Amino acid sequence: MSRRHRAEKRVINPDPKFGDLVVSKFMNNLMYEGKKSVAEGIVYGALEKVQAKVKTDPVQVFHQALENVAPAIEVRSRRVGGATYQVPVEVRTERRQALAIRWIIIAARSRNENTMVDRLSGELMDAANNRGSAVKKREDTHKMAEANRAFSHYRW
Repeated sequence: MSRRHRAEKRVINPDPKFGDLVVSKFMNNLMYEGKKSVAEGIVYGALEKVQAKVKTDPVQVFHQALENVAPAIEVRSRRVGGATYQVPVEVRTERRQALAIRWIIIAARSRNENTMVDRLSGELMDAANNRGSAVKKREDTHKMAEANRAFSHYRW
């Protein structure tokens, strides 16, 4: 990790079909071993399935799912005099989005439908309706932060 300055943020191009930056970030996160076309096929296939089931704009459902999964507060470890406390802190906007994307992908991969397209579309629809593993992960994070509210004065 550089001590001189923060690493510059890379410029990400919006995805070709919807022209959405967040969909592009989601694809990049889903991608394995640089296989962008495979990730693209999975994401677009999942969004088509969502559109077929919900009969509305799939990108809107996607953004709703991300919003429902994004955490507002999380706990961070803080050492004070030999003891480690889990201190609740608010989550920055960029990190909220990154966590939501990561949690949806992990939840989709752990589902047991046949193809990744089915898994991802199911998880996106569940998350948009405030259900599913990714939303549960957010709820658990909020519960943990709420339980450790007593240590919030250790915030730095």
